[in-house]
Amino acid sequence: MTPNAASASSGPSRRSFLASTAVATAAVAGGMPLLTACGGSDSGSREGTTSGKNAEKILPAYVASNVVTPDIPAKNGSAIGFTSKLDLATLKTSVPKKLGKGGKVTVMSPFWGSPPKSGNAYYRAMNDLIGVDVQWQNQDGNTYDQKLGAVLASSSVPDVVVVPGWNMGGKIPSAINGKFADLGPYLSGDAVKEYPNLAAIPTDAWQRSIFGGKLRGLPMPAAYVPNIVPFYRKDVFDEEGYTVPRSADEFMALAKEITNAKAKRWACNDMKWTAFNAFGVLSGSEKALGWNLVDGKLVYRVETDEYLEALEWTRKLFAAGYVHPDGRLGKSQAVDPSTKFAAGEFLIYNNDISSWWGQQAIQQAHNPDFRIWGMDIFGHDGGDPTLWATNPANIFAFVNKNASEAVVRDVLALANVTAAPYGTKEYMLTNYGVEGTHYTVKDGVPTKTDKGNIEVANAYVMVASPAATIARPDLPDIGKGAVEWQQRMGAFTKKSSFYGMQVTEPTRYTNLSNDFEQLEDDVVRGRKKISDVQQAVSDWKKKGGDQLRDWYKKLLDENGPAAS
Repeated sequence: MTPNAASASSGPSRRSFLASTAVATAAVAGGMPLLTACGGSDSGSREGTTSGKNAEKILPAYVASNVVTPDIPAKNGSAIGFTSKLDLATLKTSVPKKLGKGGKVTVMSPFWGSPPKSGNAYYRAMNDLIGVDVQWQNQDGNTYDQKLGAVLASSSVPDVVVVPGWNMGGKIPSAINGKFADLGPYLSGDAVKEYPNLAAIPTDAWQRSIFGGKLRGLPMPAAYVPNIVPFYRKDVFDEEGYTVPRSADEFMALAKEITNAKAKRWACNDMKWTAFNAFGVLSGSEKALGWNLVDGKLVYRVETDEYLEALEWTRKLFAAGYVHPDGRLGKSQAVDPSTKFAAGEFLIYNNDISSWWGQQAIQQAHNPDFRIWGMDIFGHDGGDPTLWATNPANIFAFVNKNASEAVVRDVLALANVTAAPYGTKEYMLTNYGVEGTHYTVKDGVPTKTDKGNIEVANAYVMVASPAATIARPDLPDIGKGAVEWQQRMGAFTKKSSFYGMQVTEPTRYTNLSNDFEQLEDDVVRGRKKISDVQQAVSDWKKKGGDQLRDWYKKLLDENGPAAS
């Protein structure tokens, strides 16, 4: 078992971060300039977005990296893939010259687990490579929003602050515009070429890094293909002769065939997220992605028939008794669903694509026959699915607006190292530490030591990352399977009207849609009815939904929709 072998994923989400203390590297393929801003000022809440020609003046030039050639090139918005064994003797160098000037840079970032002691061997090696004295102010990732709010409200802000997308509620977007520097003078256009690894970050991810009309964020890119995979126990399917379903009706019939409550076997866990994909519901990963122009009218995801149909189908799964009892508990559930999945108590469940490799690596040590695989998302009617793109970046590092040019350039030197591609010396040090101290390599597979597991955790990888990468030299079939799953699903993935745009809504609408997720969970579990959702949508419109629609429509009229 090598649970620390080369890691990367399709883009961290809140689910994948909280599911594991490990951070997966991530990024996007392709590039698409968008943008335009409306209202506000650089020092306050700048509502709106930036796209089109206004973005072209801001975005860094894209220069693809040719340092390493992937085994599987990106396609249809997928990650790039690496399945070959690593040969440390042939690792490439992507940062031939130390760009840091020896200054001190403080970084505040979320951390899951127990942070290592400062000055450890990993931190020393990284700082020596970069040429910067990076000092970490790691904060508990589970309560990071509270710490973030307090720090940004104070006059004492670290040189660099990492902000995940899921922590950008309330007044945080306004604080980002007011507290953090414009990196455009250092990175826009050809200026980025001074930092080749940053120049190789796809344009989509930089597009998402424009806040308040300025290039403020250093992104952790992600593939835009939906990241929630319906996983199934392929070993059990093969043994029992079950067929992977190709429609909502086939799934329901299979669920009935699998479920035997007396034998403590159920078909699945809560399949709401797969239902949303199967029925073509607009993305809920960020509010702006939930809007789309349909026949000249801007429509929000909760207003669609597809949304109600997906909830009703999921409700039927619960009502028929096909969902594992733990799944019926909803958010009060304390048990990791992967545990019951591995035990065979249910055979299908949703999870982030980043868990595919981890589940196989961990479970096969106890059960050599264990086989997790990703089910293709089916169209509910048996046809092709209609999938909607997720964000091409959702975690950002920001630089204090009061930082000197020397500090800014030291931060960019840091980011240029952490954004190094897989297969380089810089990537290995960033993600694995020092060979012999933090990891060993056997048969071309790097495996962290106990010291590596303690010291080489989610620190430097939070500053910036390379294009989306899935690298699995220990389980090449899983790596290949994950990339090819993204490529197949990417062929059916569309970009909604606000794809790739960093949209700051007026604060009066910030909490308007907050209650829908809980309502969804109540409906599928039979505690509420579909009519309650319809009433909630009606209330949403009256309380500001229709006004918010007009606001978004004005953005479209001024800026145009996302490129297809």
